Amino acid sequence: MKMLGTNRPEGKFAAATALVLAALLGGCRVGPAYHAPSAATSTAPNYKESTVNFHDQDGWKVASPQETAIRGNWWETFNEPELNALEEQLNVNNQNIQVSYQNYMEARTLIAQARSQYWPQVTFNPAWSRSRNSSNLSGNNGSNGNNKGSSSSLWSLPVDVSWTPDFWGKIRNEVREAQYSAQSSAADLALEKLSMQASLGQYYFEIRGQDKLREILAATVKSDQQALDSAQGAYDAGTGDYIDVVEAKSALESAKSSLVNVELSRAQYEHAIAMLVGKPATDFTIPVRAQIYTPPPIPVGVPSQLAERRPDVAAAERTLAAANATIGIGYGAFFPQVTLSAEGGLQSATAGHLLDWPSRVWSIGPSASQVIFDGGLYRAELHQYEAEYNADVATYRQTVLTAFQQVEDSLSATRIYSQQILHEQEAVKAAQQSLDLETERYKTGVDPYIDVLTAQNTLLGDQTTLNNLQVEEMLSAVQLVQALGGGWDRTQLPTPKQTGEKVPSSTYSMQK
Repeated sequence: MKMLGTNRPEGKFAAATALVLAALLGGCRVGPAYHAPSAATSTAPNYKESTVNFHDQDGWKVASPQETAIRGNWWETFNEPELNALEEQLNVNNQNIQVSYQNYMEARTLIAQARSQYWPQVTFNPAWSRSRNSSNLSGNNGSNGNNKGSSSSLWSLPVDVSWTPDFWGKIRNEVREAQYSAQSSAADLALEKLSMQASLGQYYFEIRGQDKLREILAATVKSDQQALDSAQGAYDAGTGDYIDVVEAKSALESAKSSLVNVELSRAQYEHAIAMLVGKPATDFTIPVRAQIYTPPPIPVGVPSQLAERRPDVAAAERTLAAANATIGIGYGAFFPQVTLSAEGGLQSATAGHLLDWPSRVWSIGPSASQVIFDGGLYRAELHQYEAEYNADVATYRQTVLTAFQQVEDSLSATRIYSQQILHEQEAVKAAQQSLDLETERYKTGVDPYIDVLTAQNTLLGDQTTLNNLQVEEMLSAVQLVQALGGGWDRTQLPTPKQTGEKVPSSTYSMQK
């Protein structure tokens, strides 16, 4: 069926316009479609280290099967109010988190920059010029002799409009690349928060371990001082040997030296916590409190969910999506670039007639450009983008494998430390009994004082080892929470649409 009016000039123009609009609105997008690659995920119902001799051994165990994941503020699981308060300060004042947050804000602005290419560029350039012709113009060059030495003015109000339609999806791929990169930046922000929170938790339990060690060494110093006084008294009374005094004094000074060293380690951990919570170390103090901690049961969930709960895995996957969009940008370089431009405005020799209707000027016309020969540049760049994408695939898969390793490492460490603690507690009891027996034998003259010192050193060594194991158990529990994602999951990642929402004019406020 023949449409009426298509042979008329205006009908042909309308048909051409319709085709152009259809091409502009529909367009096409070159480049590969993105599909998240497969990773080495586990189909096991439980983590291996969470079920090793689970029913046959005492010590730390994971949470009940009903507890599938950590929820809320993970540090509250440890039921330590002082730690809770410090973590809240860290979330607000930590400067590393602030840097990551501002990086995320910057990534969001790049989306707006990419989207700006969807729209025409309009330039307004008002100008005025005054010029004079030369008086020595030759008459044989076709110039008007009456214009020699004349002056003229030109007033202009031009408006230039230029637009490059996204026929091949290059701009759309650039927007997608910026959106996916912003998502990756958001995941990096979550990862930085989790890293800082975990570091604070570990430093806190390290300090409490140093407080407990100081209590142990202070008791040792007190005991050694009593032993020295006893040996000195016996020697002064003529019933003891001077070597007992020397040995007792050596043991006392050694214990005092160890006690002083504890102060150094504790001070350094305290300074590190001050930095994490955004306070000068000079103005920050954590009260001394010797306390023994036992990690709570921690819900570990199922292995198949681990990749969804780790911000580093999410960041690696979103980086991969951005790399795929970059390949599309590389393909777009092989197609011609069409630009629609128009110029209009007003021009006049006098300001009084500048706004008159006869002063109008305009021009309009499309242009197209296509590189015919580039020495293989575009193809080499495309191969570069493909290689970067393949490297990001390997990075993503390696990140998933590392996640499983870290969970299994922390599970085994927490479980094994708890079992080792039970044995070390028995060793401490036995060492205390041995010291008590040797002390009595020394007092009755059966054994020399060196045997008492040996028993004292054994007890101190066992007590120190027990304290170190208890600290390591708490550190491994914090590491386990960190390896599990700290309660984060992929649903907290902003969508591409959310990353492209308008960025606040001021982004200096800290995001909690």
